[in-house]
Amino acid sequence: MSAPLWTSAAAVAATGGHATTAWQVDGLSIDTRSLQPGDLFVALTDQRDGHDFVADALRAGAGAALVSRVPEGLPPDAPLLVVGDVLHGLEDLARAARARTQAKVVAITGSVGKTSTKEMLRTALAPQGRVHAAEKSFNNHWGVPLTLARCPEDADFAVIEIGMNHPGEIAPLAELAQPDVAVVTIVAPAHLAAFDDLAGIAREKASIFSGLMSGGTAIVNGDLQTSPILTEAAGAATDHVVVFGADAAAQARLIRATVTPDATAVEAALNGAPLSFTLSTPGRHFAMNALAALAAVAALGGDPVQAAAALRDWTPPEGRGTRASFPLGPDGGATFDLLDDAYNANPTSIAAALDVLAACTPTGDRIAVLGDMLELGPDEDALHRGLASHPAMAAIARVHCVGPRMHHLWQALPAAQRGLWAPQAVDLAAQVTQLVGPGDTVLVKGSLGSKLRLVVDALTKMGHRPDDNLQGPGECSTG
Repeated sequence: MSAPLWTSAAAVAATGGHATTAWQVDGLSIDTRSLQPGDLFVALTDQRDGHDFVADALRAGAGAALVSRVPEGLPPDAPLLVVGDVLHGLEDLARAARARTQAKVVAITGSVGKTSTKEMLRTALAPQGRVHAAEKSFNNHWGVPLTLARCPEDADFAVIEIGMNHPGEIAPLAELAQPDVAVVTIVAPAHLAAFDDLAGIAREKASIFSGLMSGGTAIVNGDLQTSPILTEAAGAATDHVVVFGADAAAQARLIRATVTPDATAVEAALNGAPLSFTLSTPGRHFAMNALAALAAVAALGGDPVQAAAALRDWTPPEGRGTRASFPLGPDGGATFDLLDDAYNANPTSIAAALDVLAACTPTGDRIAVLGDMLELGPDEDALHRGLASHPAMAAIARVHCVGPRMHHLWQALPAAQRGLWAPQAVDLAAQVTQLVGPGDTVLVKGSLGSKLRLVVDALTKMGHRPDDNLQGPGECSTG
Protein backbone atom coordinates (compact mmCIF):
# COMPACT_ATOMS: atom_id res chain seq x y z
CA MET A 1 0.00 0.00 0.00
CA SER A 2 1.50 3.33 -1.04
CA ALA A 3 2.10 6.10 1.48
CA PRO A 4 -0.36 9.02 1.50
CA LEU A 5 0.61 12.15 -0.41
CA TRP A 6 -0.02 14.35 2.63
CA THR A 7 -0.84 13.67 6.26
CA SER A 8 -2.32 16.35 8.48
CA ALA A 9 0.93 16.44 10.47
CA ALA A 10 3.07 16.99 7.36
CA ALA A 11 0.67 19.62 6.01
CA VAL A 12 0.65 21.49 9.32
CA ALA A 13 4.45 21.44 9.37
CA ALA A 14 4.56 22.79 5.81
CA THR A 15 2.00 25.56 6.23
CA GLY A 16 1.98 26.48 9.91
CA GLY A 17 -1.77 25.95 9.81
CA HIS A 18 -4.13 24.14 12.16
CA ALA A 19 -5.66 20.71 11.52
CA THR A 20 -9.11 20.19 13.06
CA THR A 21 -8.52 16.42 13.18
CA ALA A 22 -6.01 13.86 11.97
CA TRP A 23 -6.37 13.05 8.26
CA GLN A 24 -4.45 11.88 5.22
CA VAL A 25 -4.97 12.48 1.50
CA ASP A 26 -3.76 10.96 -1.75
CA GLY A 27 -4.21 13.95 -4.08
CA LEU A 28 -5.25 17.59 -4.37
CA SER A 29 -8.20 19.14 -6.17
CA ILE A 30 -9.51 22.65 -6.72
CA ASP A 31 -12.71 21.57 -8.48
CA THR A 32 -15.48 19.43 -7.00
CA ARG A 33 -16.43 18.28 -10.50
CA SER A 34 -13.10 16.46 -10.94
CA LEU A 35 -12.38 15.69 -7.28
CA GLN A 36 -11.46 12.10 -6.48
CA PRO A 37 -12.23 10.40 -3.15
CA GLY A 38 -9.29 10.93 -0.83
CA ASP A 39 -8.27 14.30 -2.32
CA LEU A 40 -7.45 17.43 -0.34
CA PHE A 41 -9.92 20.04 -1.59
CA VAL A 42 -8.19 23.42 -1.90
CA ALA A 43 -10.78 26.18 -1.43
CA LEU A 44 -9.26 28.80 -3.72
CA THR A 45 -11.15 31.99 -4.54
CA ASP A 46 -11.40 32.93 -8.21
CA GLN A 47 -14.69 33.64 -9.94
CA ARG A 48 -16.31 31.81 -7.02
CA ASP A 49 -15.25 31.37 -3.41
CA GLY A 50 -14.06 27.80 -2.96
CA HIS A 51 -15.31 27.82 0.64
CA ASP A 52 -18.84 27.63 -0.77
CA PHE A 53 -18.02 24.14 -2.10
CA VAL A 54 -16.23 22.62 0.90
CA ALA A 55 -19.32 20.77 2.11
CA ASP A 56 -19.91 19.38 -1.39
CA ALA A 57 -16.27 18.27 -1.58
CA LEU A 58 -16.45 16.45 1.74
CA ARG A 59 -19.70 14.76 0.75
CA ALA A 60 -17.99 13.66 -2.48
CA GLY A 61 -15.28 11.91 -0.46
CA ALA A 62 -12.56 14.53 -0.02
CA GLY A 63 -10.12 13.47 2.67
CA ALA A 64 -9.84 17.03 3.96
CA ALA A 65 -10.14 20.67 2.84
CA LEU A 66 -7.60 23.49 2.88
CA VAL A 67 -9.44 26.62 4.03
CA SER A 68 -8.84 30.05 5.54
CA ARG A 69 -12.09 29.94 7.55
CA VAL A 70 -14.46 27.23 8.67
CA PRO A 71 -17.51 27.32 6.39
CA GLU A 72 -20.92 27.36 8.05
CA GLY A 73 -22.83 24.12 8.40
CA LEU A 74 -19.89 21.72 8.63
CA PRO A 75 -19.91 19.05 11.34
CA PRO A 76 -17.51 19.67 14.26
CA ASP A 77 -15.27 16.79 13.19
CA ALA A 78 -14.91 17.94 9.54
CA PRO A 79 -11.30 17.30 8.45
CA LEU A 80 -9.80 20.72 7.67
CA LEU A 81 -6.45 22.46 7.43
CA VAL A 82 -7.03 26.08 8.40
CA VAL A 83 -4.45 28.61 7.19
CA GLY A 84 -4.32 32.40 6.92
CA ASP A 85 -4.59 32.42 3.11
CA VAL A 86 -5.49 29.44 0.94
CA LEU A 87 -3.24 30.30 -2.02
CA HIS A 88 -0.29 30.93 0.29
CA GLY A 89 -1.05 27.63 2.01
CA LEU A 90 -0.99 25.86 -1.35
CA GLU A 91 2.34 27.52 -2.13
CA ASP A 92 3.71 26.34 1.22
CA LEU A 93 2.69 22.78 0.37
CA ALA A 94 4.42 23.20 -3.00
CA ARG A 95 7.66 24.32 -1.34
CA ALA A 96 7.58 21.43 1.09
CA ALA A 97 6.85 18.95 -1.72
CA ARG A 98 9.77 20.29 -3.74
CA ALA A 99 12.08 20.07 -0.72
CA ARG A 100 11.18 16.48 0.12
CA THR A 101 11.02 14.91 -3.35
CA GLN A 102 13.98 13.17 -4.89
CA ALA A 103 12.67 13.97 -8.38
CA LYS A 104 14.75 15.84 -10.90
CA VAL A 105 12.65 18.79 -12.01
CA VAL A 106 12.27 20.26 -15.49
CA ALA A 107 10.48 23.60 -15.92
CA ILE A 108 9.24 24.68 -19.35
CA THR A 109 8.04 28.03 -20.66
CA GLY A 110 7.60 29.60 -24.09
CA SER A 111 5.05 31.43 -26.20
CA VAL A 112 4.31 28.21 -28.10
CA GLY A 113 4.90 24.55 -27.34
CA LYS A 114 4.92 24.47 -23.53
CA THR A 115 2.23 21.83 -23.12
CA SER A 116 3.35 19.74 -26.09
CA THR A 117 6.94 19.71 -24.80
CA LYS A 118 5.73 18.84 -21.29
CA GLU A 119 3.77 15.90 -22.68
CA MET A 120 6.71 14.83 -24.83
CA LEU A 121 8.89 14.74 -21.72
CA ARG A 122 6.24 12.71 -19.88
CA THR A 123 6.37 10.15 -22.72
CA ALA A 124 10.13 10.28 -23.26
CA LEU A 125 11.02 9.84 -19.59
CA ALA A 126 8.41 7.19 -18.77
CA PRO A 127 10.67 4.20 -19.64
CA GLN A 128 13.38 5.65 -17.38
CA GLY A 129 11.47 6.33 -14.16
CA ARG A 130 8.32 7.56 -12.50
CA VAL A 131 7.24 10.85 -14.06
CA HIS A 132 5.03 13.44 -12.41
CA ALA A 133 3.37 16.12 -14.57
CA ALA A 134 0.06 17.94 -14.56
CA GLU A 135 -2.69 16.26 -16.56
CA LYS A 136 -3.69 19.64 -18.03
CA SER A 137 -2.07 22.97 -18.83
CA PHE A 138 -1.71 24.00 -15.19
CA ASN A 139 0.88 26.74 -15.64
CA ASN A 140 -0.31 29.84 -13.76
CA HIS A 141 -0.07 31.21 -10.20
CA TRP A 142 -2.23 28.39 -8.81
CA GLY A 143 -1.48 25.70 -11.41
CA VAL A 144 2.25 25.55 -10.73
CA PRO A 145 1.97 25.21 -6.93
CA LEU A 146 -0.85 22.71 -7.38
CA THR A 147 1.34 20.57 -9.65
CA LEU A 148 4.24 20.75 -7.22
CA ALA A 149 2.09 19.98 -4.17
CA ARG A 150 0.80 16.88 -5.99
CA CYS A 151 4.33 15.57 -6.62
CA PRO A 152 4.90 12.18 -4.97
CA GLU A 153 7.92 11.96 -2.73
CA ASP A 154 9.25 8.96 -4.67
CA ALA A 155 8.91 10.45 -8.18
CA ASP A 156 12.02 10.23 -10.33
CA PHE A 157 11.15 13.17 -12.59
CA ALA A 158 8.76 16.11 -12.38
CA VAL A 159 7.85 18.27 -15.37
CA ILE A 160 6.45 21.72 -14.58
CA GLU A 161 4.87 24.02 -17.16
CA ILE A 162 5.11 27.77 -16.45
CA GLY A 163 3.10 30.39 -18.34
CA MET A 164 2.42 34.08 -18.10
CA ASN A 165 0.11 36.87 -19.24
CA HIS A 166 1.89 39.86 -17.72
CA PRO A 167 5.42 40.90 -16.68
CA GLY A 168 6.79 39.50 -13.46
CA GLU A 169 4.83 36.23 -13.39
CA ILE A 170 7.44 33.64 -14.38
CA ALA A 171 10.30 34.30 -11.94
CA PRO A 172 8.31 33.63 -8.72
CA LEU A 173 6.93 30.40 -10.17
CA ALA A 174 10.39 29.30 -11.34
CA GLU A 175 11.79 30.02 -7.87
CA LEU A 176 8.99 27.89 -6.41
CA ALA A 177 9.77 25.01 -8.79
CA GLN A 178 13.58 25.22 -8.37
CA PRO A 179 14.19 23.30 -11.60
CA ASP A 180 17.28 21.26 -12.34
CA VAL A 181 16.64 22.01 -16.03
CA ALA A 182 14.78 25.02 -17.45
CA VAL A 183 13.59 25.21 -21.08
CA VAL A 184 12.39 28.10 -23.24
CA THR A 185 10.72 26.64 -26.32
CA ILE A 186 10.09 29.77 -28.40
CA VAL A 187 9.45 33.49 -28.08
CA ALA A 188 6.59 34.69 -30.29
CA PRO A 189 4.22 37.68 -30.48
CA ALA A 190 1.77 36.49 -27.82
CA HIS A 191 0.51 38.69 -24.96
CA LEU A 192 1.91 41.75 -26.72
CA ALA A 193 -0.90 43.76 -25.16
CA ALA A 194 1.03 43.51 -21.87
CA PHE A 195 4.55 44.05 -23.27
CA ASP A 196 6.22 46.81 -25.25
CA ASP A 197 7.78 44.45 -27.78
CA LEU A 198 9.06 40.96 -28.49
CA ALA A 199 12.24 41.67 -26.52
CA GLY A 200 10.11 42.27 -23.43
CA ILE A 201 8.45 38.88 -23.88
CA ALA A 202 11.88 37.27 -24.28
CA ARG A 203 13.14 38.83 -21.06
CA GLU A 204 10.07 37.59 -19.19
CA LYS A 205 10.50 34.06 -20.61
CA ALA A 206 14.20 34.12 -19.77
CA SER A 207 13.40 34.87 -16.13
CA ILE A 208 12.68 31.15 -15.73
CA PHE A 209 16.43 30.68 -15.43
CA SER A 210 16.47 32.68 -12.18
CA GLY A 211 14.94 29.69 -10.42
CA LEU A 212 17.55 27.15 -11.54
CA MET A 213 19.16 24.99 -8.90
CA SER A 214 22.90 25.42 -8.48
CA GLY A 215 24.60 23.58 -11.34
CA GLY A 216 21.36 23.39 -13.30
CA THR A 217 21.02 23.48 -17.08
CA ALA A 218 19.36 26.14 -19.22
CA ILE A 219 18.01 25.04 -22.62
CA VAL A 220 17.31 27.80 -25.14
CA ASN A 221 16.09 28.06 -28.71
CA GLY A 222 18.94 29.35 -30.87
CA ASP A 223 16.89 30.07 -34.00
CA LEU A 224 15.04 33.16 -32.79
CA GLN A 225 15.47 36.87 -33.30
CA THR A 226 15.50 37.11 -29.51
CA SER A 227 17.91 34.20 -28.92
CA PRO A 228 20.70 36.55 -27.73
CA ILE A 229 18.44 37.75 -24.91
CA LEU A 230 17.76 34.16 -23.88
CA THR A 231 21.36 33.01 -24.02
CA GLU A 232 22.59 36.06 -22.09
CA ALA A 233 20.08 35.44 -19.28
CA ALA A 234 20.89 31.72 -19.29
CA GLY A 235 24.61 32.40 -19.07
CA ALA A 236 24.08 34.75 -16.16
CA ALA A 237 22.21 32.03 -14.26
CA THR A 238 24.35 28.95 -14.97
CA ASP A 239 27.50 27.68 -16.64
CA HIS A 240 25.47 24.91 -18.29
CA VAL A 241 23.68 26.31 -21.34
CA VAL A 242 22.40 24.08 -24.15
CA VAL A 243 21.20 25.60 -27.42
CA PHE A 244 18.76 23.73 -29.65
CA GLY A 245 17.79 24.60 -33.21
CA ALA A 246 18.82 24.28 -36.83
CA ASP A 247 22.05 26.27 -36.51
CA ALA A 248 25.18 24.18 -37.02
CA ALA A 249 26.58 25.42 -33.70
CA ALA A 250 23.61 24.14 -31.65
CA GLN A 251 24.41 21.31 -29.24
CA ALA A 252 20.96 19.89 -29.98
CA ARG A 253 20.79 20.36 -33.73
CA LEU A 254 17.87 19.73 -36.06
CA ILE A 255 19.42 18.55 -39.33
CA ARG A 256 16.25 17.62 -41.19
CA ALA A 257 12.54 17.21 -40.46
CA THR A 258 10.63 15.37 -43.16
CA VAL A 259 6.93 16.04 -42.71
CA THR A 260 4.37 13.65 -44.23
CA PRO A 261 0.59 13.73 -43.75
CA ASP A 262 0.83 11.33 -40.81
CA ALA A 263 4.31 11.62 -39.32
CA THR A 264 7.53 13.59 -38.95
CA ALA A 265 10.88 11.88 -39.53
CA VAL A 266 13.64 13.70 -37.68
CA GLU A 267 17.39 13.64 -38.25
CA ALA A 268 19.26 15.41 -35.48
CA ALA A 269 22.51 15.52 -33.56
CA LEU A 270 22.77 15.78 -29.78
CA ASN A 271 26.11 16.73 -28.30
CA GLY A 272 27.78 15.60 -31.54
CA ALA A 273 26.11 12.18 -31.69
CA PRO A 274 23.59 11.41 -34.46
CA LEU A 275 20.02 10.92 -33.32
CA SER A 276 17.15 9.90 -35.60
CA PHE A 277 13.55 9.32 -34.58
CA THR A 278 9.98 9.52 -35.83
CA LEU A 279 6.98 11.32 -34.42
CA SER A 280 3.56 9.91 -35.27
CA THR A 281 2.31 13.46 -35.84
CA PRO A 282 3.10 15.88 -38.68
CA GLY A 283 4.81 19.20 -37.98
CA ARG A 284 8.29 20.69 -38.04
CA HIS A 285 7.41 22.63 -34.87
CA PHE A 286 6.79 19.31 -33.12
CA ALA A 287 10.26 18.18 -34.20
CA MET A 288 11.73 21.28 -32.55
CA ASN A 289 9.77 20.64 -29.36
CA ALA A 290 11.01 17.06 -29.36
CA LEU A 291 14.59 18.23 -29.73
CA ALA A 292 14.21 20.51 -26.71
CA ALA A 293 12.71 17.62 -24.75
CA LEU A 294 15.56 15.27 -25.67
CA ALA A 295 18.12 17.92 -24.72
CA ALA A 296 16.38 18.05 -21.33
CA VAL A 297 16.54 14.25 -20.99
CA ALA A 298 20.27 14.35 -21.64
CA ALA A 299 20.74 17.19 -19.13
CA LEU A 300 18.93 15.11 -16.51
CA GLY A 301 21.38 12.27 -17.07
CA GLY A 302 18.83 10.14 -18.93
CA ASP A 303 19.22 8.13 -22.12
CA PRO A 304 18.20 10.32 -25.09
CA VAL A 305 18.24 7.37 -27.52
CA GLN A 306 15.72 5.45 -25.42
CA ALA A 307 13.72 8.65 -24.96
CA ALA A 308 13.68 9.34 -28.70
CA ALA A 309 12.35 5.85 -29.39
CA ALA A 310 9.58 6.39 -26.83
CA LEU A 311 8.47 9.58 -28.59
CA ARG A 312 6.91 7.52 -31.39
CA ASP A 313 4.06 6.90 -28.93
CA TRP A 314 3.50 10.61 -28.24
CA THR A 315 0.37 12.29 -29.56
CA PRO A 316 -0.61 15.95 -29.14
CA PRO A 317 -2.94 16.88 -26.27
CA GLU A 318 -6.56 17.57 -27.17
CA GLY A 319 -6.97 20.80 -29.07
CA ARG A 320 -3.26 21.13 -29.88
CA GLY A 321 -3.00 19.43 -33.26
CA THR A 322 -4.84 16.15 -32.81
CA ARG A 323 -6.09 14.59 -36.04
CA ALA A 324 -9.06 12.26 -36.56
CA SER A 325 -11.60 11.29 -39.22
CA PHE A 326 -15.33 11.93 -38.82
CA PRO A 327 -18.42 11.09 -40.89
CA LEU A 328 -20.15 13.91 -42.72
CA GLY A 329 -23.61 12.54 -42.05
CA PRO A 330 -25.50 9.93 -40.05
CA ASP A 331 -25.27 7.39 -42.89
CA GLY A 332 -21.55 7.03 -42.12
CA GLY A 333 -20.53 7.27 -45.77
CA ALA A 334 -18.38 10.26 -46.70
CA THR A 335 -15.81 11.44 -44.16
CA PHE A 336 -13.47 14.35 -43.51
CA ASP A 337 -10.31 14.77 -41.44
CA LEU A 338 -10.21 17.26 -38.57
CA LEU A 339 -7.02 18.91 -37.29
CA ASP A 340 -8.13 20.15 -33.87
CA ASP A 341 -5.74 22.92 -32.83
CA ALA A 342 -8.37 25.12 -31.19
CA TYR A 343 -6.77 25.53 -27.76
CA ASN A 344 -4.70 28.63 -28.43
CA ALA A 345 -3.18 30.77 -31.18
CA ASN A 346 -0.67 33.46 -32.04
CA PRO A 347 0.95 34.31 -35.39
CA THR A 348 3.74 31.77 -34.94
CA SER A 349 1.52 28.87 -33.93
CA ILE A 350 -1.02 29.60 -36.68
CA ALA A 351 1.80 29.64 -39.26
CA ALA A 352 2.99 26.26 -37.99
CA ALA A 353 -0.54 24.85 -38.15
CA LEU A 354 -1.01 26.14 -41.70
CA ASP A 355 2.24 24.40 -42.68
CA VAL A 356 0.87 21.12 -41.30
CA LEU A 357 -2.40 21.58 -43.21
CA ALA A 358 -0.50 22.31 -46.42
CA ALA A 359 1.46 19.06 -46.00
CA CYS A 360 -1.76 17.02 -45.85
CA THR A 361 -2.89 15.19 -48.99
CA PRO A 362 -6.68 14.96 -48.76
CA THR A 363 -8.85 13.54 -51.51
CA GLY A 364 -10.90 16.71 -51.15
CA ASP A 365 -9.81 20.24 -50.20
CA ARG A 366 -7.69 21.76 -47.48
CA ILE A 367 -9.88 24.02 -45.33
CA ALA A 368 -8.88 26.38 -42.51
CA VAL A 369 -11.20 27.72 -39.82
CA LEU A 370 -9.35 30.49 -37.99
CA GLY A 371 -10.45 32.46 -34.95
CA ASP A 372 -9.21 35.67 -33.40
CA MET A 373 -5.70 35.78 -31.93
CA LEU A 374 -6.07 37.65 -28.64
CA GLU A 375 -3.76 39.87 -26.56
CA LEU A 376 -1.61 40.98 -29.52
CA GLY A 377 -1.64 44.69 -28.71
CA PRO A 378 -1.81 47.69 -31.07
CA ASP A 379 -0.55 45.76 -34.14
CA GLU A 380 -3.21 43.07 -33.90
CA ASP A 381 -5.01 44.10 -37.11
CA ALA A 382 -1.80 43.92 -39.16
CA LEU A 383 -0.78 40.61 -37.57
CA HIS A 384 -4.11 39.05 -38.53
CA ARG A 385 -4.00 40.52 -42.04
CA GLY A 386 -0.42 39.33 -42.51
CA LEU A 387 -1.45 35.67 -42.32
CA ALA A 388 -2.77 36.02 -45.88
CA SER A 389 0.80 36.15 -47.20
CA HIS A 390 2.01 33.02 -45.41
CA PRO A 391 3.33 30.61 -48.10
CA ALA A 392 1.14 27.71 -46.91
CA MET A 393 -1.98 29.72 -47.75
CA ALA A 394 -1.42 28.93 -51.43
CA ALA A 395 -2.30 25.28 -50.75
CA ILE A 396 -5.52 26.01 -48.88
CA ALA A 397 -8.78 26.07 -50.82
CA ARG A 398 -10.93 28.06 -48.41
CA VAL A 399 -10.46 29.97 -45.17
CA HIS A 400 -13.41 30.51 -42.84
CA CYS A 401 -12.89 33.20 -40.19
CA VAL A 402 -14.35 33.98 -36.78
CA GLY A 403 -14.20 37.27 -34.90
CA PRO A 404 -13.61 40.97 -35.58
CA ARG A 405 -9.82 40.65 -35.62
CA MET A 406 -9.79 37.73 -38.04
CA HIS A 407 -12.09 39.75 -40.31
CA HIS A 408 -8.93 41.61 -41.37
CA LEU A 409 -7.49 38.34 -42.70
CA TRP A 410 -10.79 37.48 -44.38
CA GLN A 411 -10.75 40.82 -46.22
CA ALA A 412 -7.10 40.33 -47.29
CA LEU A 413 -7.73 36.92 -48.86
CA PRO A 414 -8.44 36.50 -52.57
CA ALA A 415 -12.18 36.28 -53.22
CA ALA A 416 -11.93 32.67 -54.40
CA GLN A 417 -10.27 31.63 -51.14
CA ARG A 418 -12.61 33.59 -48.90
CA GLY A 419 -15.03 31.29 -47.07
CA LEU A 420 -17.52 32.30 -44.41
CA TRP A 421 -16.93 34.97 -41.80
CA ALA A 422 -18.84 35.10 -38.53
CA PRO A 423 -18.58 37.53 -35.61
CA GLN A 424 -18.63 34.70 -33.05
CA ALA A 425 -17.86 30.99 -33.03
CA VAL A 426 -21.43 30.10 -32.18
CA ASP A 427 -22.55 31.76 -35.42
CA LEU A 428 -20.12 29.73 -37.52
CA ALA A 429 -20.97 26.52 -35.66
CA ALA A 430 -24.57 26.99 -36.74
CA GLN A 431 -23.38 26.86 -40.39
CA VAL A 432 -21.14 23.84 -39.88
CA THR A 433 -22.49 21.91 -42.89
CA GLN A 434 -21.13 24.64 -45.17
CA LEU A 435 -17.58 24.40 -43.81
CA VAL A 436 -16.41 21.02 -45.05
CA GLY A 437 -17.08 18.51 -47.83
CA PRO A 438 -16.27 14.85 -48.58
CA GLY A 439 -12.58 14.03 -48.31
CA ASP A 440 -11.62 17.46 -46.98
CA THR A 441 -9.05 18.09 -44.27
CA VAL A 442 -10.12 20.97 -42.04
CA LEU A 443 -7.90 22.83 -39.55
CA VAL A 444 -9.55 24.66 -36.63
CA LYS A 445 -7.25 27.13 -34.89
CA GLY A 446 -7.80 30.16 -32.66
CA SER A 447 -7.16 31.63 -29.24
CA LEU A 448 -9.02 29.97 -26.39
CA GLY A 449 -11.17 33.06 -25.90
CA SER A 450 -12.44 32.89 -29.48
CA LYS A 451 -14.29 29.69 -28.43
CA LEU A 452 -13.61 27.68 -31.57
CA ARG A 453 -14.22 24.58 -29.45
CA LEU A 454 -17.87 25.20 -30.40
CA VAL A 455 -16.95 24.72 -34.07
CA VAL A 456 -14.92 21.60 -33.26
CA ASP A 457 -17.85 20.14 -31.33
CA ALA A 458 -20.26 20.92 -34.19
CA LEU A 459 -17.95 19.32 -36.75
CA THR A 460 -17.49 16.14 -34.72
CA LYS A 461 -21.25 15.79 -34.22
CA MET A 462 -22.24 16.13 -37.88
CA GLY A 463 -22.32 12.37 -38.23
CA HIS A 464 -24.54 11.80 -35.18
CA ARG A 465 -28.21 10.99 -35.41
CA PRO A 466 -30.29 13.21 -33.10
CA ASP A 467 -30.67 10.45 -30.50
CA ASP A 468 -26.91 9.78 -30.55
CA ASN A 469 -26.17 13.24 -29.15
CA LEU A 470 -26.21 12.91 -25.40
CA GLN A 471 -25.36 16.57 -24.75
CA GLY A 472 -28.10 19.16 -24.63
CA PRO A 473 -27.83 22.26 -26.79
CA GLY A 474 -26.57 24.37 -23.91
CA GLU A 475 -23.98 21.90 -22.64
CA CYS A 476 -21.26 22.01 -25.25
CA SER A 477 -17.80 23.03 -24.14
CA THR A 478 -16.75 26.61 -24.70
CA GLY A 479 -13.04 25.86 -24.27
